[in-house]
Amino acid sequence: MSPSHHFMTCQNFEIHYTEWGQADAPVVICWHGLTRTGRDFDELAEALASKYRVICPDTPGRGLSQWSDQPLQHYSVPFYAQIALDLANQLGIEQFKWVGTSMGGLIGMVVAAMAPERVQQLVLNDVGPEVPVAAVERIRTYAGSQPSFNNVSELEAWLRQVYIPFGDNSDAFWRRMAMTSARRTSAGKVTLHYDVRLVEPFKNYTGEETLWPLWSLILCPTLIIRGELSDLLSAEQVEQMLASKPQANAQAVTIAKVGHAPTLATAEQIGLVSKFLD
Repeated sequence: MSPSHHFMTCQNFEIHYTEWGQADAPVVICWHGLTRTGRDFDELAEALASKYRVICPDTPGRGLSQWSDQPLQHYSVPFYAQIALDLANQLGIEQFKWVGTSMGGLIGMVVAAMAPERVQQLVLNDVGPEVPVAAVERIRTYAGSQPSFNNVSELEAWLRQVYIPFGDNSDAFWRRMAMTSARRTSAGKVTLHYDVRLVEPFKNYTGEETLWPLWSLILCPTLIIRGELSDLLSAEQVEQMLASKPQANAQAVTIAKVGHAPTLATAEQIGLVSKFLD
């Protein structure tokens, strides 16, 4: 099965998204991490498509979505949440389930707190209300500058090294990740398909601003997925998240031998998400 590709203007930005499944099925929105694209969810979306209509957007500044000339204003989680709700509104989607990896999970928390009547279930993939400064610095190190490569195979080799924390994934996964992460520079080289200015809002990040106040407003059943070796979501933070929610509303699972973040592309991880959503 292959996705269909669509473009829609949300908050004055052209947003690209892929869509899987039948138009009249229950909706799952999958939102990617900081420097990634909606194509990261291809394996999960294809597996869910027999039961759900799956929407996988590219965030502004990534993939095929429009870039901003005001990164400090537009490359922020609250603005991305407005994009998400605008997209759902224009598609006529009243209620939906949300799967968010890293930044996509932060956006999901904001959306679920802003519109609790609309988010039916929430999957937070290796992210919580509090993001450690050290993890943000690590991400800024590789996200703030873009290397160039002679070809896509060199890019793939680089991705395999940078994203070692993703754990074991198939050769097909890495090749698709390279193909959907690549764009040509004016010099004809291959580089990554995102705007390096997306890290500008994090230059003065201190870790003091958290989403804990919003976490208490989230009412829907929530699955927290943590990579055992993650530097972004600690076991202690997961315990704190669970302790503040009724047991029926939040549950957590740890993926062994994986850091930040589980790809949700392996049979085991797809099974966990599918079982929760069902």
